[in-house]
Amino acid sequence: MYKYTLAFLIQGNKVLLINRNKTPWMGSWNGVGGKIEADEQIFYSITREIKEETDIDINMDHLIYKGTVTWDVFDAQGNGLYLFICRLPEDLDYKTPKVVAEGILDWKPIDWAIDKKNQGIAKNIPYFLKHALDSKSTYNYHCTFEGDQLKNVDIKELIK
Repeated sequence: MYKYTLAFLIQGNKVLLINRNKTPWMGSWNGVGGKIEADEQIFYSITREIKEETDIDINMDHLIYKGTVTWDVFDAQGNGLYLFICRLPEDLDYKTPKVVAEGILDWKPIDWAIDKKNQGIAKNIPYFLKHALDSKSTYNYHCTFEGDQLKNVDIKELIK
């Protein structure tokens, strides 16, 4: 079992990201999420984290479990997380930028978030987010780092 959850909140062609104040990925744009509390189910954990970080109440029907993101070497307090996509209703009016305890929330175009030349986003996101958005199945996205440099993302379908 992994210790963390991560969600990408999607509305149309944009994604709600947070520019984090703390490590890991301090100063980089990332999805929202955090640590799973003791005896907490992962769906409850991610809805709680979304509420805490964005103040958005998520209907669990809008959450799509997309698999796991794992890594080695990179020091991020643990070695994996549970990945979710959340499709928000088009009529949800969520104004950004918004400063919150964890950092700054802002809507970004999905194309911006998946651009592999983007130096402002957490290094591994452009290598798994588009695949997670487009695929119907669940996958493990294993990220290999050398120091703090991403070297490879290996994508394998999870067996149901």
